[in-house]
Amino acid sequence: MDLPGPIHDFLLVFLGSGLILGGLGVVLLTNPIYSAFSLGLVFVCISLFYIPSNSHFVAAAQLLIYVGAINVLIIFAVMFMNGSEYYKDFNLWTVGDGVTSVVCTSIFASLITTILDTSWYGIIWTTRSNQIIEQDLISNSQQIGIHLSTDFFLPFELIFDNSFSCFDRCNCCGPSVINL
Repeated sequence: MDLPGPIHDFLLVFLGSGLILGGLGVVLLTNPIYSAFSLGLVFVCISLFYIPSNSHFVAAAQLLIYVGAINVLIIFAVMFMNGSEYYKDFNLWTVGDGVTSVVCTSIFASLITTILDTSWYGIIWTTRSNQIIEQDLISNSQQIGIHLSTDFFLPFELIFDNSFSCFDRCNCCGPSVINL
């Protein structure tokens, strides 16, 4: 989609802020229903990120699969939970939550410093066998994908795995959903 610069920037800031607010809602809201609706907001914002990249089919598939099926299934399962049983043993803050938040905050800070220190405009992908520079042959998103799968594979995998362990630590969608 060929949008003018300010409109494109506003759209990215709007979707990014919706993504961050929805992610914070998933983790911080104690009511599982509100947390599931926040997850729906995250899925919608992620799917709308594909539209400025001219990937309309991927955006539509993302909306249908994640928002239309998976999030509805999560909300359906959460609504069958016994709410009074959920709030009996509710501790506001534990030691494990503190350790998890320190670890996640340090990973987030290291990720932000890595992002700010990387020159994203000068990414050049070279093949080691014949040293062909393919900067003009592929788009920026493909170059980022190539670097994530080659140079930054280990940090990307560590952050991805740790984000799931932080989500498992959150009490909003705990073992009650699994033990239906």
